[in-house]
Amino acid sequence: MGAVFGDDSGREKGEYSMELTLVRHPVSEIRFGDATRLDGTSLEVNADELRALLLADESLQSVDLEILRPGENARAGPVFDIIEPRAKEPGGSPDFPGILNPPATAGMGTAHVLEGAAVTVLNELSASARGDRSDRLLEMSGPAAEWSPYASLAHLIAVPNARPELAVHARLRAARRAGMAAAVYLARAAFGESPAATETFEAVGPAAGGREGLPRVAYIGQIYSRQRSPEVDEQIIYGVNTSGMMPLLLHPDEWLDGAIVPSYVLSLGGAETYFYQNHPVITGLYRRHRAGEIHFVGTVATIAASDNEDRDRNCQAAANLVKWGLNADAAVLTKYGGGVPHADLGMTANLLEEAGIRTAVMVSDMSADRRVESALLFNFPDVDAIVYCGGVDTRWTLPKAERVIAGSPEMSGALAASQVVQASNVIGVTNQQGATHLQSVVY
Repeated sequence: MGAVFGDDSGREKGEYSMELTLVRHPVSEIRFGDATRLDGTSLEVNADELRALLLADESLQSVDLEILRPGENARAGPVFDIIEPRAKEPGGSPDFPGILNPPATAGMGTAHVLEGAAVTVLNELSASARGDRSDRLLEMSGPAAEWSPYASLAHLIAVPNARPELAVHARLRAARRAGMAAAVYLARAAFGESPAATETFEAVGPAAGGREGLPRVAYIGQIYSRQRSPEVDEQIIYGVNTSGMMPLLLHPDEWLDGAIVPSYVLSLGGAETYFYQNHPVITGLYRRHRAGEIHFVGTVATIAASDNEDRDRNCQAAANLVKWGLNADAAVLTKYGGGVPHADLGMTANLLEEAGIRTAVMVSDMSADRRVESALLFNFPDVDAIVYCGGVDTRWTLPKAERVIAGSPEMSGALAASQVVQASNVIGVTNQQGATHLQSVVY
């Protein structure tokens, strides 16, 4: 699949404005039809045309397409990724640079957004091939669905079936590209249509004027954990894996515009592409910046370490970027994964506090005994602004599903059955980086 989804050829020489505009088109339903177009708030999809586009990737031998509606007594899984349909107009950053297009700085130009719609990619691999890749379910109704923002979306479900002789990582890479390509294809139906709303994420940064006297706030987000070695072709940041990565300064718009996508293993981070496109911490800091409450100075992308030496190096580098690169007064930190990322988060926050930078951290724990003591993976007295964002101790009994869409036929029976699941098994319920409706109450 070539670089056919966008380019920056419309940008004038010397023009480099870090400003992202989202043109929002509400979608209330998806249906198959003769053409891919927007009809009011209904998205009509030509399944044959979309399938032909995706099968241009020779790694795939077939693609199954289905539709799920909000409130439907239906279940899908295992979920590989969820993507909000977005497509960039010419003249700005390309769509998913480093994956669908050559690497280029994300976060510039205008993107059309199909708000209320999603492309959900299912994992076709067998249970043995999936290994530690958690079986996350998309639940469209029932008790667990009430806690997942994805239950309220209209989903185009895609099951990319890769050539079986390919290695597992190559099959997952094909699934990643298929989901991105489908999302861009759908969003292009909005080109030329009148939007319901437009939102511009203006240029922010350490040098932004008119912010004298306001607290300077930064964000540090982990995007991977070295608890697991990434695949050589695992596209996480601008199309590459995170091997050898040091903390990196990024403009907030880069996060929102396709620079970062999730790992192949959702169980480590609990984040989907949809999460990064709508990152609640970054968009929340933007809102407070616009309200004149803070000066949002920028972000740092980092990863969790594999050993103590690696941790010392990365945590000090991340803290130094916030201190000396962004000149921040305060920072918000989120983690990616379980216990090891928890320790990195705490150490980075402690280094910032020692440097006079106030911190707020978001944490979750993996303890099943519901005891506060089990979650104490760090104990730094200065790191005292802690927000809990869900763990594994919440469970639901899911009823039998009337309709099931499975990544492969052998999964259908188990998927349809009534079952007890923990919060982390239902996509969208828990998220290590703050996108969750769960909270803790100590009593």
